[in-house]
Amino acid sequence: MSVSKISKGLLLGLALLLATSGFAANKGSLQVDDPVTISGKQLAAGAYTVKWDGAGPNVELNILRGKNVVATVPARMVDLEQSPNRDLVITSVNSDGRKSLNEIRFSGKKYAFAVNAESAKAESSGTNK
Repeated sequence: MSVSKISKGLLLGLALLLATSGFAANKGSLQVDDPVTISGKQLAAGAYTVKWDGAGPNVELNILRGKNVVATVPARMVDLEQSPNRDLVITSVNSDGRKSLNEIRFSGKKYAFAVNAESAKAESSGTNK
């Protein structure tokens, strides 16, 4: 086998590896018990998948219901002192009575995603409002 063929094979393998790693976005589950607003978009109660690219601190979250992206929002990755033992959604109640999603935490992860400016600045309290 010639060096040229080996080089082409290695190059093809490396290209394939890089291409598949680009599609392997990080993801987690999101369960919304009540309708919430996230960056101006209303999410109905139900199960969602959250996918993100990058290692932070600034990432873009894609929130999917089934295979459909229902919201794309900027977020800030924040460190947690300890990882939660279950997935959590941190919300706040607006003056109009609607809930806004402020933070998403995943079971076993020592980081969370703050999805509004107030959450991104605040210390993580570890409570589910």
